[in-house]
Amino acid sequence: MCLRSFRCSFCCIFVTLYTLFLCFILSIFLFWIIISPSSVKFQITNASLTQFNLTNNTTTLNYKFKVNITARNPNNNVVVYYRRITAYAWYKDRNFAAVNLAPFDQGHKNTTLLQEAVFEGQSSIRLGPKQIAEYNMERSVGIFNDLAVDLDVRIRAKFGRFESSRFNPPVVQCRRLRVPLISNGKPPAATFSVTRCRSSNFFQDRDAEAG
Repeated sequence: MCLRSFRCSFCCIFVTLYTLFLCFILSIFLFWIIISPSSVKFQITNASLTQFNLTNNTTTLNYKFKVNITARNPNNNVVVYYRRITAYAWYKDRNFAAVNLAPFDQGHKNTTLLQEAVFEGQSSIRLGPKQIAEYNMERSVGIFNDLAVDLDVRIRAKFGRFESSRFNPPVVQCRRLRVPLISNGKPPAATFSVTRCRSSNFFQDRDAEAG
C-alpha cells in the first residue's frame, strides 16, 4: 500500500514538473512569436577612395578608403546595444584592412549613422593576373567595382522587458561596392550609389549555430 502511494506521488510530481517545463518552453516560444524581431537593416550611404595604388610589383596596396554606414532598427519593442563593431575592408575577396568603430545604443524605430569607417595605410595583398588586369582597367576608368565591407559586431538586445546576454550576430556583408576614385583633388568620374548590406538573421547567435 505504501509502495503504491509512493509511486502515485512520484508520478504526480513528475507530471507536474513535466507540465511546468512544457509551459515554460511554450511561453518562450509564444513570446518570441509575439515579438518576432526583424533584422537590423544596414546600408552604405557613401564611399570614396582618395588613394588606391598597387606598388612593389603589385604586392603592396596603399589605400585611403572612407565609408559611411547607417543602421536601421525597424522594431517597435527591441533595443540594440552595440558593444563591439569591427569593420573589414576587402578588394577582390582579399581582406586588406580593419578598423574598430565606436559602440552605441540604438532604440526602437531608429536609424543611426555609425562612426565613419576610415581605412588608411599600407598592406600586402596577393592578386592573380586576371585580378591585376581588372585593377588596371578600373583604375583607368576611375571606379573600383569589387570593394566590400564586412561588419563583425557583438551586441546585447532587449526584447520588451527581457534582456539577452552578449552574443555575435551573423557578419553583416556589404558587397560589390562601386567606389569612385578621387584623384589629385579632381571630382570623381561617377558618384557612389547607396548600397544595401546583407544582415539576415541578425538576432541569432552565429556561435550557437556553429556549435
